[in-house]
Amino acid sequence: MVGEEGAFVLGWDEVLTEEELSTTLKVLCMSEEEFREYKEQGGWEDDSEEEENSTLSNEALSRLKTPCKKLLYDSVLLTLESYGSDLKAEQDLLNKEAYEKLSRREQQALHVRYGQKRILHQLLELVH
Repeated sequence: MVGEEGAFVLGWDEVLTEEELSTTLKVLCMSEEEFREYKEQGGWEDDSEEEENSTLSNEALSRLKTPCKKLLYDSVLLTLESYGSDLKAEQDLLNKEAYEKLSRREQQALHVRYGQKRILHQLLELVH
């Protein structure tokens, strides 16, 4: 279900790997009976109308069913824990004095980490 890298790609406004995340959430939030039927059918029948309406915008994420929201919330917390520092620490590094002491490469890495953490915190708010 998940691409080769085993990760989902989130943007500021929507999930960029929406098909993978949508399918994963559907499967992980199924009852045992629903999953058994899913396996027996070899997946879902091709329902193009449902797929067209399944864009995982930020608004759509906030309307997910409670089990899916909980799963996403817990997954985001685990992802944030995998970082060596929190969002506040990154913000502190962005102040001019500390930032200027970093190498160009460290500055770029800081911007990437800070952006990733901000998106993850936004997702936490959407599914909480």
